[in-house]
Amino acid sequence: MDSATDPNIIKEDPVSVTVSAPPSKGIQQGVGESPSSSTSPAAPSRYESQKRRDWNTFLQYLKNHKPPLTLARCSGAHVIEFLKYLDQFGKTKVHMTGCPYFGHPNPPGPCSCPLKQAWGSLDALIGRLRAAYEESGGRPESNPFAARAVRIYLREVREGQARARGIPYEKRKRKRPSVTTSAVGINVSAVAATQAVDYGGVSGGTAGNLGTAPTTTSL
Repeated sequence: MDSATDPNIIKEDPVSVTVSAPPSKGIQQGVGESPSSSTSPAAPSRYESQKRRDWNTFLQYLKNHKPPLTLARCSGAHVIEFLKYLDQFGKTKVHMTGCPYFGHPNPPGPCSCPLKQAWGSLDALIGRLRAAYEESGGRPESNPFAARAVRIYLREVREGQARARGIPYEKRKRKRPSVTTSAVGINVSAVAATQAVDYGGVSGGTAGNLGTAPTTTSL
């Protein structure tokens, strides 16, 4: 493969923009004061830089595709082809079914099984490309990186690598906020004593007598 089209060696020249703010009218610049200092844009974060490199790599892949593809014609199937193309640059040993180290998390020796891209790297890559597509003007409903076929492929890669490498990928469960419930013991007799009802001078001292008034019959 020509090094000029190899997506792993695409380099970008840093862009530096300097903007000078002119002094305000009507304000005389004092002696010894320096002119308005130039301001330069903040450097992009590591995530933004990686997302831009991944996006340029994918566009270069479409350009070198046979036949060449445009972004408007790109589908989930082309995204899967791109992910398979990246396997040749992978560094993760994925054991084949007939390998004696299949399912062994720590193989004691080398083997001839191929190196591929790890599932975690592909999953993060798709996330960055999905965001870059929409930032470039693409519509969310036509985003090829969010296609169902791509999600199914990533799930198959995850499960296949888990079996081959003996390293299960467990989905992290969201921690639900713990609710602390304090048990409140109710002393029935104490409540009855504090809520005693005086019926004509007779106090109901027990819970069973609460709400029951004595009956007086005059003959």
